Amino acid sequence: MEFQFLGTSSGTPSKARNVSGLALRGPGGGWSLVDCGEGTQHRILHTTLSLHELRAVFITHLHGDHCYGLPGLLASAGMLNRTAPLTLVGPPPLWAYIDGVMATTGLGLPYPLDFIPIGEVAGGAVLPDLAVDAIALSHRMPSWAYRFTERTVERKLDVARLRAAGIAPGPAWGELQGGVDVVLDDGRVLRAHEWLLAPRKARTIIVGGDNDDPGLLLDAARTAEVLVHEATYTEEVLRKVGPAPMHSSALRVARMAAQAGLPNLVLTHFSPRYQDGEGPLSMAALEAEARGAYGGRLFLARDFDRYVLGRDGQLVRS
Repeated sequence: MEFQFLGTSSGTPSKARNVSGLALRGPGGGWSLVDCGEGTQHRILHTTLSLHELRAVFITHLHGDHCYGLPGLLASAGMLNRTAPLTLVGPPPLWAYIDGVMATTGLGLPYPLDFIPIGEVAGGAVLPDLAVDAIALSHRMPSWAYRFTERTVERKLDVARLRAAGIAPGPAWGELQGGVDVVLDDGRVLRAHEWLLAPRKARTIIVGGDNDDPGLLLDAARTAEVLVHEATYTEEVLRKVGPAPMHSSALRVARMAAQAGLPNLVLTHFSPRYQDGEGPLSMAALEAEARGAYGGRLFLARDFDRYVLGRDGQLVRS
């Protein structure tokens, strides 16, 4: 599983960061987009991503920095002669927004657009290789996190047991690995499920929308390998700004991740006031605050950063 950031700024873009967008690839190929702020399609042009291979778009909430780029992306996909259906998942008013843009601008799409309201996503087969569900968050308008979990996990042959039983490597091993029962020349019947080791844990990635209460994700984070969560402010700035924006600080997210025992935490959605360098309004300050509370693998996302989650559950920036 892997994902790539197309935008890591909050509210407005900066020279170095676009607003929210994340491309996610599961083990089965193709890719999905989580949020689509203005300019996301321009970011895509600087990657190897193709709109023909886009399978689904997931919108966490309807603030503009998370969805203003969606109509343009849909239109561009049509102008590139896309014909395959595209699934759109999000809050119920999202469909009214897209339908209104299409009606007022004369936008017609040469491919089917299938809308799934966010409350129904867990019950539908949105992606063939990833099970998807949504977790409600706390923000100025309804906002959600999406949880993506592998549907199937490969199982390895119990090679040591096969050798101990006198079953030499050969075609039978391949059939067992493929889940096919085997009858040996000596008449023994090998049931495939009895000769496969227990499967590894299915990998889970959670991608959150805007949220001022990281504790809402505590239970989900306990069983996830990766959480991607906003850290709009440092704690000091958050206290000065006050609760009205309903965003999180790096400290609050890090504390929750530590409590959950989460192995990999990726922070994003930074206020444009934070720049490279040192000082209280720097990316270094955000990182130091998070590292002071969280001892796992911590990353502060940048636009175009690509991450790979291995089968061992370790996240690597590539």
